[in-house]
Amino acid sequence: MTFKLLGILDVENIPCARDSVLYGSLGSVVAGLGHFLLTSRIRRSCDVGVGGFILVTLGCWFHCRYNYAKLRIQERVAREGIKNKILYESTHLDPQRKPANGNGGSGVTSSTENPATTR
Repeated sequence: MTFKLLGILDVENIPCARDSVLYGSLGSVVAGLGHFLLTSRIRRSCDVGVGGFILVTLGCWFHCRYNYAKLRIQERVAREGIKNKILYESTHLDPQRKPANGNGGSGVTSSTENPATTR
């Protein structure tokens, strides 16, 4: 059974929805109760509580969705890198592969090039 807020928002399956609603509820209680303790005006405190719910919920929603989008981009870049590593490994397009024939780039030195190895 899924929990839908107001019949439209599927809190269980939408990323960040659950946390945003929970933090919004807490912000509503804190803002409304705080305003009531300061002013003793019931109706105005309820209005402040609703405003606190909206502000905290939207703030948490946008913050969480921004971080979620950043994480998805990082995952996509890592996935592309792994795919390219598998695809180009051991080919002439591999950027980590050293050239076999080049200007002294073979990595093999003879005894005449390195005097420390001749005795």
